[in-house]
Amino acid sequence: MAYYKHHVFMCTNQREDGRQACAQRNAQVSRDFLKKRSKELGLTGKGGVRINIAGCLNRCAQGPVAVVYPEAVWYTYKDTKDLEEILQKHLIDGEPVERLRLPE
Repeated sequence: MAYYKHHVFMCTNQREDGRQACAQRNAQVSRDFLKKRSKELGLTGKGGVRINIAGCLNRCAQGPVAVVYPEAVWYTYKDTKDLEEILQKHLIDGEPVERLRLPE
């Protein structure tokens, strides 16, 4: 068994040259929200969920982006409502949120 049931990498990349990046769309605030909610719900730790900052995931034009492993499901999101849906449906219930899923 893997140490974590789900490992979420959330891009918080910021580009100095002005090109689109996830940081411009409040990615750090979003990551902080998802980390806090997963802790509040008792989902963190061994066998649970880990929320991590990631550098550039190279999909900035579709951002902000996050990827959930081990399933390798890529998401985009707009707000905490979308993140809560990913938390409840995917991380808790095991069902990817199709409406937020990025194409492979």
